[in-house]
Amino acid sequence: MLQKLKKKIFISLAFAGLLYLGFTIYADYRNVAESFSRFNWFLFPLLLLLSMANYFFRFLKWDYYLTLLKIKVKKIDSFSIFMSGLIMSVTPGKMGELLKAYLVKQITNVPVSKTAPIIFAERITDFVSLILLALFGAYMFDYGRMIVLGVAIFFLLILIILSSKKIALSILASLEKINFLKKYLINIQNAYESSYIMMRPLPLFYMVLVSLVSWFFECYGFYLILQSFRIDVTLFWSAFAYAFATIVGAISMLPGGLGVTEGSLTVLLMKHASKNDAFASVFIVRVVTLWFAVLVGIISVLLYQKRFGKISEDYI
Repeated sequence: MLQKLKKKIFISLAFAGLLYLGFTIYADYRNVAESFSRFNWFLFPLLLLLSMANYFFRFLKWDYYLTLLKIKVKKIDSFSIFMSGLIMSVTPGKMGELLKAYLVKQITNVPVSKTAPIIFAERITDFVSLILLALFGAYMFDYGRMIVLGVAIFFLLILIILSSKKIALSILASLEKINFLKKYLINIQNAYESSYIMMRPLPLFYMVLVSLVSWFFECYGFYLILQSFRIDVTLFWSAFAYAFATIVGAISMLPGGLGVTEGSLTVLLMKHASKNDAFASVFIVRVVTLWFAVLVGIISVLLYQKRFGKISEDYI
């Protein structure tokens, strides 16, 4: 199992390395090195703590959904599973975090079809919170309105379908006519029942609030990085830029939004800073968010396997 994970992570690292090398050459490595030398590296531990705060609040959301679906998992096991899922942060849209559903099955024998929708619900509430952070900024700063609106409409339609049993059941009924889907229909129905419970108005409202808090920690970390480079932007602009770039990176469906997230953030920053400071800022924020998450995930998977044994190859 670890060999497969290592291969995926190394491929992502290699791609990221080439990407960052290209950025460095474009910006001129001497100037980029000078920018890094001006950064207050005493901030680095605080930035990692802010990222950990983000993970903790997202864990609260994960654990809430397990409780909502009446899946009994000890808190320490739930935390271990959630943190192990961070190893999949470099998968498209973080959907590789479906690993968590398999780990729950390994411990509780609860079908994956019941728990997999939790990852879907996590992504929806993440997107809704990021859209809220980006939408006001898109209008205030007159940037990326159509992209944010398009994503907002798409997720609004998903929420309408999931929250309406009449619409959802009619779609499921139409799926019965497709032969190759018939054998998966029970699993699809189980997945919908779980999704319906989680997407009800009150749970949705609470979890979007939790998501807003969790993502704000990383937005604030980005703001601190920019302040260290003496880039004259507000906290609100920093939150907008970070949320917008994260959305664009996610909809690109590239692993971890690599390239697209960095490019979007750099373009936005170059309106307020030199390309060298912009690149250095983006590099640091991605290290303390995306790559730190992968590192935490690797450590968590190793600890998980010490407690529960190796994860089956079928789960990767």
